[in-house]
Amino acid sequence: MTDVFIHPKAVVDEGADIGEGTRIWHFAHVRGTAKIGKGCNISKDVYIDGDVVIGNNVKIQNGVSVYHGVTIEDDVFCGPHMTFTNDMYPRAVSDSWEICKTLVKKGASIGANATIVCNTTLGEYCMIGSGSVVVRDVPAHGLVVGNPARLVGYVCKCGQPLKDEISRDDKSIKMQCSKCNDETVISIEK
Repeated sequence: MTDVFIHPKAVVDEGADIGEGTRIWHFAHVRGTAKIGKGCNISKDVYIDGDVVIGNNVKIQNGVSVYHGVTIEDDVFCGPHMTFTNDMYPRAVSDSWEICKTLVKKGASIGANATIVCNTTLGEYCMIGSGSVVVRDVPAHGLVVGNPARLVGYVCKCGQPLKDEISRDDKSIKMQCSKCNDETVISIEK
């Protein structure tokens, strides 16, 4: 674990795979079978369960629990106190407990206090508004808000809302970012 910072008050179980340049802050707990990539920031009071896979350059803010069944790809932002779930029908005591997976794709951002219900995929570079409750898949570049979260627009890789439409056909919309000028093709196929 070259160039890894682990705060003295953090708990990192033996066997955890922590990438170079990652920082783990006080009162965080990383289970022994977790895998965390390079250059990540694991903030105060974060819990990372066994068998969780976290990519490179991921920022997980204070008070987030990443449970078994969650996979987070590179460059993802998890805002303070957002929540993942991993069981569709939880009970304190049950023989039928079953893990449902969640995939957070590259570049996604999840706002503070959002809830991501399991069995969902958050598309590349999507943005989940603070306090939203995600109960279904979110498309790449999708901007969702509310409870339940609904699609209200699209965002650029830089995070800015996409408003300038360049072209459209039956399968996609090409949009340009007014801040960074990048062009993004949004799939609208049903």
